[in-house]
Amino acid sequence: MLIVGPPGAGKGTQAVFIAQSLGIPAVSTGDIFRDNIKNETPLGLQVKAITSTGAYVPDELTNEIIADRLSQADAANGFLLDGYPRTTGQVAFLDEWLAGHGARIDAVVQLTADTDHVVERLLKRAAEQGRADDTEDVIRHRLDVYEEQTAPLVDVFGQRGVLVTVDGLGTIDEVAERIHEGLEARGIRRPGSDSANAA
Repeated sequence: MLIVGPPGAGKGTQAVFIAQSLGIPAVSTGDIFRDNIKNETPLGLQVKAITSTGAYVPDELTNEIIADRLSQADAANGFLLDGYPRTTGQVAFLDEWLAGHGARIDAVVQLTADTDHVVERLLKRAAEQGRADDTEDVIRHRLDVYEEQTAPLVDVFGQRGVLVTVDGLGTIDEVAERIHEGLEARGIRRPGSDSANAA
């Protein structure tokens, strides 16, 4: 299972809730990168050198990291990916990796949010966390880049019929309930009901 959504839509928060309720790990590429950078692992130093220039981590490196993480025992019965795949090349790699393990993508949760609301939320967060670089222009550019990069992926998953589009505005509980209603419509239920594996 995947979750996609613009910066500030609450994707990270919802990913944790979904994963906990379904009993699967939430796998965030951002968290993996940050942990490695913080611990100054060989991977972390490599990633830091790339991201410090403003460049994206290459698909090959990201794919390798994801394949390693999904090979771990806790992901055997399903997982939720947050922040991956970001390119059509990564989608192709993930499809091939899953097919080689007898699995497939069952659902892609897409959180949508009004741009002005997201900008307001991110500006507030920037002020609270002292992120002086997060100006309105910078935030709007990030949102434009997200739309540009994600639109082709959303089209791919929409054509496959696995897209679950959810309004990301509202309280955390309201959005979580909308997500679970959308997943249940696809046969993916929380443990305690007729449980289905989620990948």
